[in-house]
Amino acid sequence: MNESLHTVTTLPTERRPGCPFDPPAELIEARSNGPISRYTHPGGKPGWLITGYDLVRSVLADPRFSSRKELLNVVDFDIPPAPPGEFLLMDEPQHGRYRKPLVGKFTARRMRLLTERIEQITTDCLDAMERTGPTADLVTAFAKPIPTIVICELLGVPYEDRDSFQEQIDTFMNGETSDEDLLAAYTATQEYLAELVAAKRAKPTDDVLSELTDSDLTDEELQGISLILLAAGFDTTANMLALGTFALLQNPAQMAALRADPTLVDQAVEELLRHLSVATSFMRTALEDVEVGGQTVEAGTTVLLSYNTANRDPERFTDPHVLDLRREEGGHLAFGHGIHLCLGQQLARIEMRVAFSALLSRFPTLRLAVPAEDVALRPETADIFGVKSLPVAWDV
Repeated sequence: MNESLHTVTTLPTERRPGCPFDPPAELIEARSNGPISRYTHPGGKPGWLITGYDLVRSVLADPRFSSRKELLNVVDFDIPPAPPGEFLLMDEPQHGRYRKPLVGKFTARRMRLLTERIEQITTDCLDAMERTGPTADLVTAFAKPIPTIVICELLGVPYEDRDSFQEQIDTFMNGETSDEDLLAAYTATQEYLAELVAAKRAKPTDDVLSELTDSDLTDEELQGISLILLAAGFDTTANMLALGTFALLQNPAQMAALRADPTLVDQAVEELLRHLSVATSFMRTALEDVEVGGQTVEAGTTVLLSYNTANRDPERFTDPHVLDLRREEGGHLAFGHGIHLCLGQQLARIEMRVAFSALLSRFPTLRLAVPAEDVALRPETADIFGVKSLPVAWDV
């Protein structure tokens, strides 16, 4: 084994001052020393940190690495398996049992058919924001309600329940919730989903969850699937909308280019996904000894895959730390890779295209209402990185 191999003992807890969109300096340094580093998990277990684009992509596609929650070798106690339906933390064949019925419901074509409804939801949010302006918290006025309404309508969550759902999911994902509050939010959400599944079975409506009740999936499995779809469908897009707007406001030339050429929005969304990588990392556990980047990852060892450094890898992307909305290089890993490639990626893309275009068109003088350094960031411990709030103002 290479004794001079770079070592990362703990993950950084914050980003460099003035660099809210860049990975923490320690991760950038790790990548500069090579695509794989020794790493000690917070629970004290030895592992590996993979920061290079090619290696992250290869591990995600390698069936010798497992997503199973109970195999995570990061602490000194046994971790229970993922509950039924929560397929992100499963391998085949369980993963396929839950994902396969969903694939046809999230096709690019079916998502495009939602565009008109997403445009209306976005318009309604911007109308409300304009009425109460000329200042707003973009997180609560724009970034959260758009994906919340979309995913709740898609699943069939009643309108009056959306606010409480948004609050519960935020409690799971913000990285600052105590274990006691986390358990309370999870329990309350599971109880609600149990009632919702029962209601859909008794009286199906025109939504994805009702369609799934016509399968061999149990109520408990449908609860787990619903939780995954709600959390993933809300939190990731909400943080991309808020952090993406912050990034555009901090790069006025890029924002002006997008305003001047609305057809640039597809490229802009892909570049913001790459540049921001709000889903910063995932873990996989080796099922057997596997050679990765010239190192042997022993069976039972858990590796941490750093998406945000992979998407800033200078061997893959030219000037990787520069936000360039006209960037031609595609292939970012913001939605993952392999069998766990994000199921809702097309929905997220449409939401971002519609929302960013409408926001910039409606508010040509949009600007931060506080100094950039005063914008409150989510902690690095959050499942999804982003801003807690984004105070903005505009001229009337």
